[in-house]
This record gives sequence, C-alpha cells and structure tokens, in this order.
Amino acid sequence: MSVGPRRPPATLGVRALETLSEVMRTGSATAAAANLGMTQPGVSRTLAQLEHAIGFELFYRDRGKLVPTKDGRLLAEEVEFALAGLQRVSNLADDIANSAAGELSVVAPPSFSEGVLPAIVASFLQKHPGVRFNLDSRSLETSRVMIATRVVDCGFMKMPVAGDDLHCEPLVSSGSACVLPAAHPLAAHDVLTPDLLRDERLILLGSGRQWRIQVNQAFAVDHLRPMVAVETHTHGSACALAARGVGIAIVNRLLARGYIRDGLVMRGFAPAITHQYAFVTSINLRGSRLVSAFMEEARAELAKIAPMD
Repeated sequence: MSVGPRRPPATLGVRALETLSEVMRTGSATAAAANLGMTQPGVSRTLAQLEHAIGFELFYRDRGKLVPTKDGRLLAEEVEFALAGLQRVSNLADDIANSAAGELSVVAPPSFSEGVLPAIVASFLQKHPGVRFNLDSRSLETSRVMIATRVVDCGFMKMPVAGDDLHCEPLVSSGSACVLPAAHPLAAHDVLTPDLLRDERLILLGSGRQWRIQVNQAFAVDHLRPMVAVETHTHGSACALAARGVGIAIVNRLLARGYIRDGLVMRGFAPAITHQYAFVTSINLRGSRLVSAFMEEARAELAKIAPMD
C-alpha cells in the first residue's frame, strides 16, 4: 500500500496550547474563555485553527460539552509538560530580573511527599524564606521522566534508579517495620518475625513492588505465606487500616513514622529489608546552588531520623 507524503510538522503557538489546556481542563469553551480573558468565539476559532494546523480533531460535542478525542487527550498530556517548562523559564527570568532567591520544583513518591518531605521543606524555608516551592507527587516512572527532562529540578527516589540521564546522590537507608495497635498482644515484642505473624491478618503494600517480593520471600524461608487482609498503595492508608484493627501493617519505617498516632505502635520486622533513597537530578543540570543547598538540607534532616531506624 502506498503511503502519501508526510505532513510537514505544525507550528504551534503558546496561546493555542494554553487554550487547548484550559478547554481540556474545563470541558467548556465558555469557561475557558472566561479564565483566559478571551471571547467564546475566540476560543472556538483558536481550537479550529489548531486542529487545522495539526491535521486531526481534538474534541467532539456531547450534549453541549466538549469531550476530548483519544488523540486530543494524548496531545494535551504533552502540552501540559511543555507549558510547565515555559512557566519555569518565565519564573526564572523574573527571579534573575528581581534578584529573587528562586524556585525549586521537586517530585517524590506519594508516601515520601506526605510523610518525610514536609519536614525537609519546612527546615529549608527557615533558612531560605525567599524560595518558592512546587511539590509534585508521582509514580516512580513518571518521576524519572520528569527529572530527566528537567520538568522538575530534582526529586527523591527509591534506589536503585535506572537511567544514564540521571545523577543520584544516596541520602538515607531505612529498615522495615510493623505497625499495630498498642493493645495487640504482639506489641509486647520489640521485633516481629514471619513466624510470629503466621496467623495474623496483614496489611501489605502493592504486590508489584520489589519490596513486597522481599516480604513474601521472608515468609517463604519459614515455609509460610503472609495472610493478606488488605493490599494498599500508600503508607498513610496502611497505618489508618492498622489503627482500625484491620490487621498488622508491614511498612517502610521511614515513610510510616509520620502516621503513628495515638493507639498505634511501631515494632521492628526481621529479617531485615532495607530501603535506600537518593536525591536525583538530571545529568544535564549543572551548577545550581539552590538545588545543592536543598540536597544538603535533605541530608541533614534525614540524618536526624535515620539513626533511630
């Protein structure tokens, strides 16, 4: 089958991309127009021009609402990354012009963002009050891409981290632990083992993680299988379930510390399963004193916690 000549690449203006993003967010040309300071016909005309430039439809109408096509949604995801990059350029220009302290954008896994990162940011801002932070919480793979492509300045990731386009500075190691109600009979033990947990209902983090495989292997050594009551994907929900008496949660000690409330206790887990975290930047990021200062603050703040783990 013959293939026609390839369509020349479209030239897309920033205003058109902003319009696409806002319509995608609101689902309405009228709402997008109000938010962008445009008229509704102006938004419709901009979308029509954009569709003509790229050669495919971005939306279809359903009961008066603009619904994105599959191709439109795919393009919009990339547009969000592009607009974020442009905003960072604009912010940097303002900082240089105004001699401001600057901006730091940071990405981390959800449990790290909710449990550990706030203490690091708060400590850093006490010394650098002029810094603006943009904190993002994403999956491991999305975080890796965002750091490598410099959508964000830096991030925290669990090691090992794959990719020649990333620079990793090991920061902290953490053991595993069990979280359970203080009134539970096993709370009398300093360390819980698979043998002690053989008849206990357990709350475990998602089955696809390497750490979960290690937990299963720890039980298998004693010819046991963990009796899983609930699988979850965040340390916050695991600890909340433990507090409700659903079961005993096996967790990353570092990430679970912030969720130990009244009525809950943390006990060690053996055999030891270690979690290592790194401060990660793009290999192409050079000479950012702000990023370096933030890394050292993270190292110092985590050092206050690590010895207790």
